[in-house]
Amino acid sequence: MIASVIVDIQAKQTDRAFDYLVPESMREWIEIGSRVAVPFGPRLIQGFVIGFPAASELDVSRLRPIEQLLDIQPPLNEELVRLGRWMSQRYLCREITALTAMVPAALKAKYDRVLAVSQDAAGERLSDLGELERSIIDILRAKGAMSRESLLQQVPKAERAIKRLVSLGLIMERQLVKDQSQGKKLLTVCPAASPQELTEALQTISARAPRQQEIIRFLIEHPQPIALSELSAVLQADTTSAVKSLVAKGLVTLRSETVMRDPYKYRSFERTSPLPLTDAQSKVFAEIRDALDTGEPHAFLLQGVTGSGKTEIYLQAIERTLAAGKEAIVLVPEISLTPQMVERFKGRFGDLVAVMHSRLSQGERYDEWRKVQLTQAKVVVGARSAVFAPFRHIGIIIIDEEHETSYKQEESPKYHARDIALWRIQQHGATLVLGSATPSLETYKAAVEPEEEDPRIRRLALEERVAGRPLPPVKLVDMREELHTGNRSMFSRQLREAIEDRLQRGEQMILLLNRRGYSTFVMCRSCGTVCECPHCDISLTYHRSSRTLRCHYCGYAEREPDECPTCASPHIRFFGTGTQRVEEELVRLYPGIRVIRMDVDTTSEKGSHEKWLKQFQERRADVLLGTQMVAKGLDFPYVTLVGVIAADSVLRIPDFRSAERTFQLLTQVAGRAGRHDLPGEVIVQTYAPDHYSIVSASQHDYGAFVRRELEERRMLDYPPYSRLILITLSHLQLASVMRAGEQLAQAIRRMWEARRQPVGAAGASDQMLVLGPVASPIPRIKDRYRFQCMVKYRGNVPAPELVHAASEEIRRSSDPELQLVIDVDPYMMM
Repeated sequence: MIASVIVDIQAKQTDRAFDYLVPESMREWIEIGSRVAVPFGPRLIQGFVIGFPAASELDVSRLRPIEQLLDIQPPLNEELVRLGRWMSQRYLCREITALTAMVPAALKAKYDRVLAVSQDAAGERLSDLGELERSIIDILRAKGAMSRESLLQQVPKAERAIKRLVSLGLIMERQLVKDQSQGKKLLTVCPAASPQELTEALQTISARAPRQQEIIRFLIEHPQPIALSELSAVLQADTTSAVKSLVAKGLVTLRSETVMRDPYKYRSFERTSPLPLTDAQSKVFAEIRDALDTGEPHAFLLQGVTGSGKTEIYLQAIERTLAAGKEAIVLVPEISLTPQMVERFKGRFGDLVAVMHSRLSQGERYDEWRKVQLTQAKVVVGARSAVFAPFRHIGIIIIDEEHETSYKQEESPKYHARDIALWRIQQHGATLVLGSATPSLETYKAAVEPEEEDPRIRRLALEERVAGRPLPPVKLVDMREELHTGNRSMFSRQLREAIEDRLQRGEQMILLLNRRGYSTFVMCRSCGTVCECPHCDISLTYHRSSRTLRCHYCGYAEREPDECPTCASPHIRFFGTGTQRVEEELVRLYPGIRVIRMDVDTTSEKGSHEKWLKQFQERRADVLLGTQMVAKGLDFPYVTLVGVIAADSVLRIPDFRSAERTFQLLTQVAGRAGRHDLPGEVIVQTYAPDHYSIVSASQHDYGAFVRRELEERRMLDYPPYSRLILITLSHLQLASVMRAGEQLAQAIRRMWEARRQPVGAAGASDQMLVLGPVASPIPRIKDRYRFQCMVKYRGNVPAPELVHAASEEIRRSSDPELQLVIDVDPYMMM
């Protein structure tokens, strides 16, 4: 029996399947998707089985056997293996990269170097060895294999002897494949006798051992196994030594058992029932229900204003799916995966829900994934990577806030969760629901003006909030006028008065500033020097709490300067505004105000995200101040004011999507106000009050925005009217990266011309344009110079194939220091 294995090596030469023999002992266990350890050259490495060919291109005598089957139950199923192949072609990445992206980090291989006795260590060859060398051989035979460090602990000062044995070929260095994380082990106390026998034994235990007597009495009343830590908690004492004494007497046993970590073990969720739907919700739900009942693939865009009740439709659609014996995946942006969101799904479906997100520990994420693999969970709620949940009978995939850029992964494989979901529903005959108040233009156009290459998506609309609650009025404040009237503060007069009013009424506020830190750059007012990162072409951000300047790209930090590093002037000025500075100003202007600041700096510790939101929900703070993580997924009944400090921060980014992102962010944060009985108000501070994205957001008018933005994109031939591939090249030498960029652009153009010529007719709609190379918007990061080429194409142009061929040509002929990253359908142009 032969298995084809994709090995865990990120290299062009190994981006294919290798054939191995399957040992007899593994044949009943091994499947497509199994994780195995295989010999590869002198090493032992991890791989995934992707098939069982009838024959190999190599002579069977030359095939090496699989060394180890790493899991009884394969972490991938056949569908996910096929998905890995599709992803490698779609996103131009290695197949092993796609496959490892689908399994939890705990299953990504960790390699240990160990020493073991070789087969050549036979009698005659051992006769010439000294006593120390023979003892090393004996220890390794007894132990099987040991790390060099462990062996030296057993045989101190034996370095020279070990080295000689390796050179003689009597012991060899091998590589072991281990998982990065093991299951959680728990010591469990079990009675070793019947309750009657324990009762008799109780009489023989000395009165001077009251803890032992207490344990035996407990086990007589509760004969089932109990965790040692739990026994100590119940008896309110340390029971470890007493249990060990009882083990020695043969009355109890102590077992180490693997248990599932449950991040929500100590949280109780109140069970909820389906809510009555409004007429608009009922109409939308009927469409989704009918699609689910067909068992055929369907995709919907559910466009509903903030507070229109999309989540209740999701819950009832999942209920329908589970009733049909199928499974559900719900994707939520990482920053929207709040305790409130988890509570909605756990409250409705209880332990059938597994939750996957980055704020869980690696072990907790692994155990939540195991619940899915063991079919203990039927619903997965998670961030982007939850789209790979190893379900076998998917009925529905829901992507909430589908416009969010976090659904696009920025490391290889650079996949978009929406593309993966569209692929998976085809395999399962499932339904996909893309929910948003502000859909991405790509999704909206595919639903409203579909073209031949677009996925088939139907648009469903919810145009009013539940119970007829009005959308909050939005007031635009022109900060240029504020400056002209003498207000140099970061707060406009309108926003200051509104904050004062809410404080007097005991209501809450959310303030958004999409910029962390204290100030955005530090400059000398004498000579104009700006403090920059020595490794990146970017200014350093000042963080007042730690009194440091930090680079948000490479992590470089330096102390706050007392004088200019160029001219030694003491006139250092901190320009711009970050969340730390806003917090400080609020405390200065409103003594006694209670502010919770949420940004990357304050939410890095485990549990901090939940802690801050719980405090705000319990009204232990007046203001929730933060970056975009406060704009989404939050629902607080006493929030009546939303203030946007600087609406232009996203608008000025050099990216064709900046207007779309500005509109989406403003619409989302405005939707946090007035969601319950108290009316809401939104104040947006801007230096561009006439920009169509800001005007449309202030009027809650997606239609007006999308008409204008689609016209702009059509004129400039940007997505959704074309597709893009971004190729970023980087090198330590500027001249080398410029030269490689020119060669790459020329190679792509040459290959496109060669492809077009013989056929004579790429159709009129088949067009491709290669832009660049030009310096990246951030031209240097971590001491590497960065250039980029952009390929813009439409129609039936095989652009990914051409880019792949050209990039491999450049990789073969270029300096090994050159790094080349390809991003198909990019979302980040920096």
